[in-house]
Amino acid sequence: MDIRHLKYFIEVSRFQSFTKAAEHLFITQPTISKMIKNLEADLGAELFDRSHKQLVLTDAGRMILGQAETIARAFDSLQTELNDLMGLQKGHIRIGLPPIMDADRFIKILGEFHQLYPNITFQLQENGTKKIEEDIREDLLDVGITVLPTKAEEFHSFSFMREDLKVVVPPAHPLASRKQVRMEELEQEQLILFNKDFALNDRITDACREAGFSPKVVSESTQWDFIGKMIASHLGISILPHSVSRQLQEDLCAIKVVKPMLEWDLAIIWRKHSYVSFATTEWLRFTQERLMMEAPST
Repeated sequence: MDIRHLKYFIEVSRFQSFTKAAEHLFITQPTISKMIKNLEADLGAELFDRSHKQLVLTDAGRMILGQAETIARAFDSLQTELNDLMGLQKGHIRIGLPPIMDADRFIKILGEFHQLYPNITFQLQENGTKKIEEDIREDLLDVGITVLPTKAEEFHSFSFMREDLKVVVPPAHPLASRKQVRMEELEQEQLILFNKDFALNDRITDACREAGFSPKVVSESTQWDFIGKMIASHLGISILPHSVSRQLQEDLCAIKVVKPMLEWDLAIIWRKHSYVSFATTEWLRFTQERLMMEAPST
């Protein structure tokens, strides 16, 4: 048995298919089937129940999967540390991005970093901030952008953008001519929010309850541009970060929220008490410097 046996087993478990796992690993299906058979022979136990249409882990397979993932992560970490020790300026960084943020500025900084370190590659994964935190915790991502506050005992962080949240309405809405609006005035409004994977959903829901009412949510989405189109179609109104409201293509009005004043604080986070590779360390340093230099005013 070697590390390849365990990694192939993990991929077959993930896809529940020898064929799909083989395609993902760019090897033939007979090769991966033989490797799993060899692993089962070495362990003296069947790892998959092959009597179903889809592969199903046996009890032994479920137990071994957890250990295999731990060993694979340890092996990858060992390889990363050895590369760093040898002074190899290369690596791979897994970054979680919420689709709610202004990605253009971030991608520009990423491109500048790539000019300095062309051998470092990136995996960008869009998700809500709650899922990003979970994936960093599970070592599926190295770093991510989330909304503060976060769990200080689990994550390092640095804040790079704090801005107001705005009520966004169509021009014909009764609130459109206002410069500010109190949360309590939104009690009868139909709200279009980001879905519950986003910390912004919790922030707005909590603010509504603080103002004495439960929000009337007519729709939830993961895309800010789609929310803009729904507002323009008079399906409801929304509460969005100032930078997002400025990106909407539709003719809409953005109004400051008061009593309580709503803000959000974006930060880059990474896991405490775990090894941080050369590539990730350099990326964090470079990105922090650039974001601080280019921090927009609200």
